[in-house]
Amino acid sequence: MNSRMFLEHKNRKILLGVWIGIGLTIALDTAIQLSWKSAVGNVPSSASAWDTIMLMLRQPLCYATITLFLFQFVNWMTLLSKADLSFIQPLTALSLVSVTGFSYLLLHEHISLQRIAGMVLILAGVWFISMTRHKTTLDAPNR
Repeated sequence: MNSRMFLEHKNRKILLGVWIGIGLTIALDTAIQLSWKSAVGNVPSSASAWDTIMLMLRQPLCYATITLFLFQFVNWMTLLSKADLSFIQPLTALSLVSVTGFSYLLLHEHISLQRIAGMVLILAGVWFISMTRHKTTLDAPNR
């Protein structure tokens, strides 16, 4: 295997890893938002900001959410080291769609037609961005 073939193989592996990382980012963000909402659901709406924090710290879901944030941080730093921010960050908008969908399914939230239309526009925008050229290679220059 010559060096060019080796680089092409490594770049394909990096690209696959980037797409897996983007999927993980979306899944983690969805889980974070749902667990955060579930944890705060046990806090009275009349609670002050300080009381809300203190009550949240008594919720096991609060610590699960913090743990998910840490996993998301590590995943995001890994993604940033391998791909253009201007490519990967807009793709995370898919979490807006997944959070809305799971909020409907699990939390029984109402989703209006206007919100559904907005999600369709998000999906279209993500599709357009995913079709653009981007740098996700070993030989990408350091920025």
